[in-house]
Amino acid sequence: MKDFTEGREAQLILRFSIPLVIGNIFQNLYNIVDSIIVGNYLGKEALGAVGASFPIIFTLISLVIGVGSGASTVVSQYFGAKQMEQVRRTIDTIFIFFLVSSIFVTAIGIGFSRHIFMLLQLPEEILPQAVSYLNIYLLGMFFFFGFAGITSILRGMGDSKTPLYFMIVSTINNVFFDLLFVVVFKWGIEGVALATVISQAGAFFTATWYLNKKHPVIKLRFRRYIFDREIFKSCVRIGLPTGFQQSFVAFGMMAIMGIVNTFGTNAVAAYTAAMRVDSFAKMPAITFSSALSTFVGQNLGAFREDRAMKGLKITLLFSLGYSLFVSILIILFGKYLIQLFTPDPGVIAIGQDYLVIVSSFYLLLSVMFTFTGFLRGAGATFVPMLTTLTSLYLFRIPMAYFLSGEIGVNGIWWAEPAGWLAGMTILIVYYFSGKWRGKGVVKGA
Repeated sequence: MKDFTEGREAQLILRFSIPLVIGNIFQNLYNIVDSIIVGNYLGKEALGAVGASFPIIFTLISLVIGVGSGASTVVSQYFGAKQMEQVRRTIDTIFIFFLVSSIFVTAIGIGFSRHIFMLLQLPEEILPQAVSYLNIYLLGMFFFFGFAGITSILRGMGDSKTPLYFMIVSTINNVFFDLLFVVVFKWGIEGVALATVISQAGAFFTATWYLNKKHPVIKLRFRRYIFDREIFKSCVRIGLPTGFQQSFVAFGMMAIMGIVNTFGTNAVAAYTAAMRVDSFAKMPAITFSSALSTFVGQNLGAFREDRAMKGLKITLLFSLGYSLFVSILIILFGKYLIQLFTPDPGVIAIGQDYLVIVSSFYLLLSVMFTFTGFLRGAGATFVPMLTTLTSLYLFRIPMAYFLSGEIGVNGIWWAEPAGWLAGMTILIVYYFSGKWRGKGVVKGA
């Protein structure tokens, strides 16, 4: 656990962010390793199947994870205010919510997977593998949500190191089982999905055992859980806008995927590979935003608005510096990164175009995420949701549809930074309006 209400702001944020970055690197390696193994051993059709599944998975989990982010903010503010009994009750409440939600998500996903892929016009040669991969992956939702709950709570209490250790072990297990099931046992794309489920289950059970033995606050004993309706209302009030925001992003991703699908298997496979690299590159900027949310939540809970604002400035500098560096790397070496996923020259060419176009505008993304992190930590999560709606549905999707008809598949890629510019502008204007004050859960903060 870490108290962010005292000490040097830059040092605290950086120390908290580094384990988050490393943890997210390993979390992204789940998808990257899956895609590399699939693309090289099972072909571009299987690579496209994995990529086509991701927007659907994201859609199914986004609302639940959004409420979990609200719980993280609630935990951080109660922890900053030193109200430990409320911290414990929040932990109980959010775990009950996560575990019940996993049942519904799994049932809905498996029941409608084929229909969703057909609605998105997924190419026929990809459809059977995509359905198989998604259905097996969804069987692990119980473990996914359980581990996500542990991670959200620990981060809200300023502990970013403990989730990192479990994520590293989980990722190593995922690589091992990927190679075992695909290369040795020849189980195909089903083996890739099964490897992920087993790895997520291992992370959840290991984290549960460790926290019950070692952690001074978190004791995950399911028979003793208490569901606090008032705390859950706070989690929903703060987290539901973020959940809706993530849902809107997810539906938007499905719409973009539908446009990509019309360009055939090469475009779907290229988009899958390029998105893996792109997600990996964006991740530290997103992580800085997450760290800032916890920092702001604790300091506003302790009535330290001055420190919260300093944290914003420092995080913005960190994020901009990183984004400039990674943009240059991807522009120079994007082609070789796509080659890790597939030897197909048609797929490589499309994927390289995506990376060059999108990575050139990472500075816009870093500013947008930094202000989003501040507002979430302050409890003002409605405006980031509205910003997502505007940037995605009024700019990115319409432009992707229009430009792809005019200049081909590259038009889809150019639409993404246009959405970032719109979102960044809205968030900056709202921040300087000062209307985010008074949105927290601690009275008077």
